Formats: sequence, C-alpha cells, structure tokens
Amino acid sequence: MIPHRVFNIFWMLAFALLMAAATPAGARDSAIRVGLTPAFLNDQYGLLDDWRAYLERKLGRRVEFVERDRYRETMDLLGLGKLDFAWVCDYPYVYLKKQKQVRLLAVPYSRGRSLYRAYLIVPARDTHTRSILQLKGKVFAYADPYSNSGYLTPRYQLHEMGEDPDKFFKRTFFTWSHRNAIEAVAAGIAQGASVDSFVWDSLAKVRPQITAHTRIVSRSPEYGFPPFVANRTVSDQDFAAMREVLLDMNHNAEGVALLRRLNLDGFKEGKPGIYQAVAEMMNAMGGR
Repeated sequence: MIPHRVFNIFWMLAFALLMAAATPAGARDSAIRVGLTPAFLNDQYGLLDDWRAYLERKLGRRVEFVERDRYRETMDLLGLGKLDFAWVCDYPYVYLKKQKQVRLLAVPYSRGRSLYRAYLIVPARDTHTRSILQLKGKVFAYADPYSNSGYLTPRYQLHEMGEDPDKFFKRTFFTWSHRNAIEAVAAGIAQGASVDSFVWDSLAKVRPQITAHTRIVSRSPEYGFPPFVANRTVSDQDFAAMREVLLDMNHNAEGVALLRRLNLDGFKEGKPGIYQAVAEMMNAMGGR
C-alpha cells in the first residue's frame, strides 16, 4: 500500500505537470524582449550586459536584448509580436504607428534635447563640397531603407531640389548601420553619406580616429530623437513599469553611469508631434 504522504506528493506533482502543460509557452516565459536596431551605437564592452542586468533588477523580470542588423527585421519582429519593446529610428516609429502596431514609450534626450539632425558627410580630404548637389554622379552610402537621416532625408532633399534620387548618384549602396556608413566615407569607399548626428557625435567620443577622416558638410533641420516604443500587445502594467524604469535612470547613480556610457542624459515621455516632420517627408516620398 502506498503511504498516504507519498500518495499526496504524487498527486501534487501530477497536478503541477498538468497545469504546466496547459499553460501556453509564452505565459511561462516571462522574459521581456527588447529590440535594438543599428540606431543604437554599442561601442563599449559589456554595456548591453550591464544595461540588461540593471533593467532586470528594476523590473524584477528577465530581460532579453534582441539585436538585428536591419531596421526591417526589428519592425517585422514587432509586427509578429516577438518583441515587447524596441529602440528604433524615428522613421520606423512613424511607419509602425501608422500601421497601429506600436505606441510611444519614451524618448531619449542628449545635451538636454530630444532632437537630432542628419549630417551630410564626405571624406575629410574633400574640402570643396558644400552641398549634396555637388555629389551628383558620385558614390553615396545609405544606412538603411527605413532610416530617416540615413535614407529618407537625403532623398527628400534631392526631391525638393528637383532632382530624381534614383538617378542622381552614380551608385548607391546600403551599409545597414550609420557607423558603417561613416566608416565607408572615412575609407573613401563612398564619396558621401547622410548619417545620424547622435551616432556620429557618439563615435567621435569613442572612436575619434574614424570620424576624423570625415567632414560634416551640412546639418539638416532637427528631428525627434529615435524613440523607445512598445508593442501594441504589451499590457498597460508592463508599459508603465518599463516607462518608469527608463524615466528613473537619471535619478540613481547606477542609471546615470549607464546613461553616460550610452551618451545620453536620460529618457522622458515625449510627444508624437516631434515626429511630424518625418511623417510629412515619408508621405511626400510615397508614404512607405
């Protein structure tokens, strides 16, 4: 005969296994997945590990950073519900917001402002170029087809000048990150590129030997800083928790240290209106 105590333990274990089998996999996996695109410059060893550990302690949840080389891949993961949050470029945010797939979570700010520009850059040895029009028939590097500063802005500028962006340059190619675009210009592989000012300025701090081989020709009007977004499926509770942690980073020593490594002052709620200029350019260039 099975002892009564053993019998009870057996049924407790059986019940636990039954409940586990009936629970969806996603519910058992409580990890928060955060997407990062090449708009984020990670040039410091261990930074992502330290940031993830910080978020895990503050949220009381496991956190996974999901890095992708192309903006479209991160956008697709958001659309498929495989990411809870993501730090994306302003162009993907406007596109995904139009599709009702994300909502604005927080906006980083640097030097006290949540704005950045597109830098038109050329090799440092090119001392005569003063306008994108002088790059006609040259080789131009685009960062990503869903990048505002690295694709939309220069094409919109040419469009406004009466030029056809598809025929203006001798050849164009995608580098799939702003850093790669900067390096392509620095190495002379491209004779021009348009890049995110935040990435160029950050790289100038940690790898000045690279940016020193480029020259900033012009600066665009200001655009809303690449934001943190939340998947439309994220619960209000998780949304509020993540927002609180990001907004609180500049109020504790560990958070401030991480922000400095990210070359940021902090995060704030932000308003969708700061991305209106990007939405207007997107619509003018075909609405994608």
